[in-house]
Amino acid sequence: MLRFLLVTTLAALVLAENEPQPRYLENLEERVVGGEVARPNSWPWQISLQYKSGSSFYHTCGGTLIRRGWVMTAAHCVDTSRTWRVVLGDHNINTHEGTEQYMSVSRVYIHPNWNPNRISNGYDIALLRLSTDATLNSNVQLGSLPPSGQVLPHNNPCYITGWGRTQTGGQLSANLKQAYLPVVDHQTCSSSSWWGGSVKTTMVCAGGGSLSGCQGDSGGPLNCQVNGRYYVHGVTSFVSASGCNTLRKPTVFTRVSAYISWMENIMG
Repeated sequence: MLRFLLVTTLAALVLAENEPQPRYLENLEERVVGGEVARPNSWPWQISLQYKSGSSFYHTCGGTLIRRGWVMTAAHCVDTSRTWRVVLGDHNINTHEGTEQYMSVSRVYIHPNWNPNRISNGYDIALLRLSTDATLNSNVQLGSLPPSGQVLPHNNPCYITGWGRTQTGGQLSANLKQAYLPVVDHQTCSSSSWWGGSVKTTMVCAGGGSLSGCQGDSGGPLNCQVNGRYYVHGVTSFVSASGCNTLRKPTVFTRVSAYISWMENIMG
C-alpha cells in the first residue's frame, strides 16, 4: 500500500482495483523511527513550501531550490489551487531566525502525465517559479541535480530531509531533520516481496530496514552522496501504509534524473 508524505491532506486517493492505496506519511498511526535534527542550514537547498489560510502561512511540503528562481517539489503537493510561498534558508519553521528568505510563487508547473488517481504511474514532480530570484549565501544554495538518466547503485548513501511529523496528531518537527536512507536498487525494490509493480524505473527506493527513518516531508529532497558531494536524486513521493520503516517497503521517490530534460524545457 502507498501513502503520500503530505501534511495537510487526509483523504486517501481511490486507485484502480488491485492497485495499492496511497498513504500520507504524517498520518501514520505509529511513531516514525530514526533521524536526527540536522545542523542548521547544512542542507541549504531545502525549502519549506507553505500555503495561505486566513492571514497565515502553514508548512505542508518540502522542496529543493534548483535555480535562483525555481523550486522542485512533488506534483501531489501542489495539485490543488492555493496561495503558496516558499521559505528559503530556514531551520526552525516556528521561529524567525534572520536567515530566511520568503518568496511568493508566480506559477506552478505540474508534470503533464501526473494523475492523482494513478500514483504508481509516477510523474510525481512539479516546478515552482518564484516571483523573485533567491539571494545565494551560506544559508541558501542551489541543490545539484544528477546527470540525465543516472541510476545509483544499491546501498548508495543518501539522506532524506524535512520537517515531517513524528507521530499521529503530533506537531511538525520545528527543526529540520535528516535520516540516513541508503538506495535500494530497482531490481530489489520491484521484486514481489518488496514493492512489486508499484515501483517504476522512474522512481528511486531508499531505506526499507527496521531502523530507517523517513520523517521528511513530501516533495523534499533525497540527498545522495556521489564522488564526495551531494546531489538531489529524489523527490519524496510515498511510503507504505504499514509505516515508513516497514521491512522491504522503502520510501519511494521520484527519480530526478528521469526528468532532467522536462525540467530544462520548462526553465529554459
